Amino acid sequence: MELQQLVDRIASEVTPGGAVADYIPALARIDPHAFGLAVATLDGEVFGAGQYDRPFSIQSISKVFMLALALAENDDVWTRVGREPSGSPFNSLVQLETEQGIPRNPFINAGAVVVTDHLGLGAADRLLEFLRQESGNPALGVDPEVAKSELDHSDRNRALAHFMASYGNMRNPVDVVLHEYVRQCSIAMSCADLARATLFLARHGVRNDGTRLLGVSGAKRVNAVMLTCGTYDAAGQFAYRVGLPGKSGVGGGIIAVVPGKCAICVWSPALDARGNSVAGLDALDRFTTLTGWSVF
Repeated sequence: MELQQLVDRIASEVTPGGAVADYIPALARIDPHAFGLAVATLDGEVFGAGQYDRPFSIQSISKVFMLALALAENDDVWTRVGREPSGSPFNSLVQLETEQGIPRNPFINAGAVVVTDHLGLGAADRLLEFLRQESGNPALGVDPEVAKSELDHSDRNRALAHFMASYGNMRNPVDVVLHEYVRQCSIAMSCADLARATLFLARHGVRNDGTRLLGVSGAKRVNAVMLTCGTYDAAGQFAYRVGLPGKSGVGGGIIAVVPGKCAICVWSPALDARGNSVAGLDALDRFTTLTGWSVF
């Protein structure tokens, strides 16, 4: 089956379900029935269906790219954050206290805050420039409404950051880091943009201009952490159903990587109880079932 036929078929079969992320008011107003799917091949060609060119808030999907930028500099970030699945909600304070201010992995909120702190002032702008280059869309930007809404409702993230600071695991002022963190999460991209931007992981670390961001082992490690930690405390279920490295966000997007073949992004803002897109998971399940493409 041709890829365009495949994505068209999947888009016609999935049914959005769940509820939008209402704890961020700007996200609560998004149409829960919206759906988009894009598959980008190694040469950058994109096959899309539904609202695959409609921008949405990438939220925690940004954490993958921030981790890659940090690892492109050095591996020092691993002294401040772990690589194990959390088994707990993405904003858990209990687990952070148990582990003395060292987040379990870089894809839960506490871990992502540490990575942002590690990259320092201007981290969000560095990410935005990287995403513009990899997606080929120079118009990408931060959604100011989402950023303000998220910053106004960031008490839990602020608590996580202050808690880590009490253990000496923050280098910059909490307010500065949270401003960067909120901006990175509030970048608006379409499925087509995100699929293209994720291709460097399918190319084993090589960017779209042929330069290398990560070594082969570095790209492998990012993909591995995505597989084991990318969908919060539902990572086991995601691996079971989809069988690909993936990362979700509460804006309803999910990216997935088929190493050596393609990158995928699906978007549908209605979420399950663990913060993952219901229709997105269904679409990716159907994709790997129909293509047989999996890391297993």
